[in-house]
Amino acid sequence: MSGPDETNDPSRRSWVQGAEPGSDFPVQNLPLGIFSIDGDQRRAGIAIGDFILDLAAIADVGLIDAGWREDLCQPVLNAWLSRGPEDHRALRKRLSELLSQESFRDSVEVNLVGQSEATMHLPCVIGDYTDFYVGIHHATNVGKQFRPDNPLLPNYKYVPIGYHGRASSVRPSGEPVIRPNGQRKPPDADAPAFGPSRRLDYELELGIWIGRGNDLGSAIPIGEAADHIAGYCLLNDWSARDIQAWEYQPLGPFLAKNFLTSVSPWIISPQALAPFRRPVPPRPAGDPEPLPYLDDPQDRRTGALGVQLEVTLSTERMREAGVAPHVLSRGSADAAMYWSAAQIVAHHSSNGCNLQPGDLIGTGTLSTDSDGGRGSLLEISEGGKQPVLLPTGETRSFIEDGDEVTLRAWCEGEGAVRIGLGECIGRVIPAPEVCRGGAA
Repeated sequence: MSGPDETNDPSRRSWVQGAEPGSDFPVQNLPLGIFSIDGDQRRAGIAIGDFILDLAAIADVGLIDAGWREDLCQPVLNAWLSRGPEDHRALRKRLSELLSQESFRDSVEVNLVGQSEATMHLPCVIGDYTDFYVGIHHATNVGKQFRPDNPLLPNYKYVPIGYHGRASSVRPSGEPVIRPNGQRKPPDADAPAFGPSRRLDYELELGIWIGRGNDLGSAIPIGEAADHIAGYCLLNDWSARDIQAWEYQPLGPFLAKNFLTSVSPWIISPQALAPFRRPVPPRPAGDPEPLPYLDDPQDRRTGALGVQLEVTLSTERMREAGVAPHVLSRGSADAAMYWSAAQIVAHHSSNGCNLQPGDLIGTGTLSTDSDGGRGSLLEISEGGKQPVLLPTGETRSFIEDGDEVTLRAWCEGEGAVRIGLGECIGRVIPAPEVCRGGAA
């Protein structure tokens, strides 16, 4: 894991419109993504200000290393991510030069595309998706609803808990959220019924994109785990709480989770986040130290992410009335994560599991220890007992049809230029009609 370099220099400025300090995408950010214009071929690009720099176009005119061209001219980024951190940092340094030095402006500017003109796509073909549960305050808040005297199970502080999700239903920000159907059994019902979820929820998470993978049977050491992370995004692991409550015993989440996972479209590089690394918070007195395979001095010093997080909700009535979205929560990743990103990756591969370029990992819901930083409605409404009052007089215990949830994140700090992770947006639409089957 490298520290800040010249690409993070707070005095560096870009000539691109909208890339001024304070924006999500100044020259200190430079996240990778996949875009298209008017349904044309998908292409790799870099977000800069209000624009996207077309990487295939600048490769065609020789502005970047010819050896990078093949992997950067693909409709997905898997091959590029597999190259590892040295090439990733070298490309970032070159792009920082092109976008900050006036001498390159004439040759580069013609290859900029307005972000408002582009459609964003998933940056990778996702072979596997794993969701973890490292937000200790979320785990505690939810555990208290079911086990008031013992909210955390005995393994939580020894092992990063995770489960395998469904890669095929991961979608980019902006795609509609179709309310899922499933079996629901309220506590007072004698038998379950099948129909639309009545307790649809969001989960505020960070996503981790895997770069270089590992061979089957060969674990990634904790001291090398950070070099296998290609970048980060926002992730919303939509959850049907009523379906989940009925189905999850004894094997864990299934249909309550796999109907959709939303991600923000830009891969924020570890180098962009270098100025915002923090020491891992010390564990409370009495908590066990990580086992040796999860313990690394460098990770203890710089393994936490100083990412600020926000969730807002907008209903149909609010949009019709021109009312601004309502802030549901604000918090920070470093205050929420009991296990670091490197510990997640090291543990995932510790049994020899082979991670692959483009694999996606979710952190799990990130909540702080304050009421204003809870990362799901299940926590905010205390399981539906304390509905949220909205500016229009409406209330919400869970997400209703027409509601739009927006996740945002950014990093800022003394001596560094603010960068953003962008947005992860999902608007809920009604469930499809229940299929009743037919006669044989």
